Amino acid sequence: MSTIDVTIIETPNLGDRSYVVALDGTAVVIDPQRDIDRVQAVLEAQGLTVTHVLETHIHNDYVSGGLVLAGQLGAEYIVPAGYALAYEATQLSDGASFTSGRMSWRVVHTPGHTPQHLSYAVAVDGVDEAVFTGGSMLFGSVGRPDLLGPDLTLGLAHDQWRSVRRLVDEVAGDAAVYPTHGFGSFCSVTATVGLESTVAQQRTTNPALTLSEQEFVDELVAGLDAYPAYYAHMGPSNQAGPGPVDLSLPGPADAAELRRRIDAGEWVVDLRARKLFARGHLRGTLSFDGEGNAITYLGWLIPWGTPVTLLGESEQQVQAFQRDLVQIGIDRPAAHATGSPTEWALDAERDVLAFPQTDFEGLAKAQADDPELLVLDTRRNLEWHDGHVRGARHLPIHELIGRIDEVVAWSRAAEHAGHDATVWVYCGSGFRAAAVCSLLERVGVPVVHVDDDWGNAALKGAAVVSEERPDETHRFGAAVTA
Repeated sequence: MSTIDVTIIETPNLGDRSYVVALDGTAVVIDPQRDIDRVQAVLEAQGLTVTHVLETHIHNDYVSGGLVLAGQLGAEYIVPAGYALAYEATQLSDGASFTSGRMSWRVVHTPGHTPQHLSYAVAVDGVDEAVFTGGSMLFGSVGRPDLLGPDLTLGLAHDQWRSVRRLVDEVAGDAAVYPTHGFGSFCSVTATVGLESTVAQQRTTNPALTLSEQEFVDELVAGLDAYPAYYAHMGPSNQAGPGPVDLSLPGPADAAELRRRIDAGEWVVDLRARKLFARGHLRGTLSFDGEGNAITYLGWLIPWGTPVTLLGESEQQVQAFQRDLVQIGIDRPAAHATGSPTEWALDAERDVLAFPQTDFEGLAKAQADDPELLVLDTRRNLEWHDGHVRGARHLPIHELIGRIDEVVAWSRAAEHAGHDATVWVYCGSGFRAAAVCSLLERVGVPVVHVDDDWGNAALKGAAVVSEERPDETHRFGAAVTA
């Protein structure tokens, strides 16, 4: 029976968790996100006094709220040793320890996800209660070792195997495991298994504990695929010291301002459901369905520093996405508007556009009628190799901005040859395809949005083919899809 109380604060769009660990009114916060008001609400509701704010590592997938939170609470801010920081913090190394009320904490160096990575084990009255593993030991998986570049990947993969084994050797088997990553995060190698676990349970489910070192490393590296481009900005931001955020609504934009921003090349992002976008949207706007993983893909695609204006059906929809934006370091949208496309247009007849939507059955019928149909698969490499529509071209969504001219040329070549210039776009669920359709439409390519789950493709008559991966012994499972 656990003595400590652990409150989990989910950030599902990034696939991460933060934690508030409490006992007898005293608490420790681990890996807080930038929007610290969610942590503060937990502390106030439970009447807790925070002694320490901990970081397992300098995060690559989000901007941390730890520095600001610790400062506001008067708590000690602890980060791993070995980082050059632009602010004052306590940097701890392997074997260090500290107390928070009756809780005894010890620091375990667990390199792999990053070289400096720490895990934190907590005991009460000499009994291990839990271990907070950050991006080291996840539920049936591990944090990816390639975020700091290819030169470090192999060495960190070996480190990851050793780190997980060290954790299960040094932490009691009954102790609960609380990772930061692994719930859809691109920081994990694959989707994790389950929502809770213990150290003992990981012995039978985690590849680092069931495979030999070389088998583990080979399969870990074989399972790596692309990760969001915005990750490049997260580590430097966290080392520089992120400041507080303003989550108040940005200024309103009228139809004239929206048109000016679109024509200037800024990103005006429509957060409405992708089906609504397809039926009618403001010319030049981009579809990032707020019900999907919009923040990851917007952050992945946008040229960094481009002003963002948000369109939504309501202020609540806009402000919910503002919260997502600050978590990846886009602190303030340029403007916002709510309502509908006809309200956002200077000339609704000219500026409110639509494009067709279909499913894989519609795509299959169209291909049967026209073998020259232009079909674009926007999924990532591992998804493509596992199976794709025969005749499709592959362009992962994260490569689209740099290669969009190829799609324009492909469409125009078909038109010049007397074929249909329309590009039919699909992905794993319809979400990514919607964003791609909006980006292609913005540069003049006619599109059809295949809004369907990939699992339906063969069932609905599409001709699905697959290609062998470089290593078909890969056992880590399918990569995260959205």
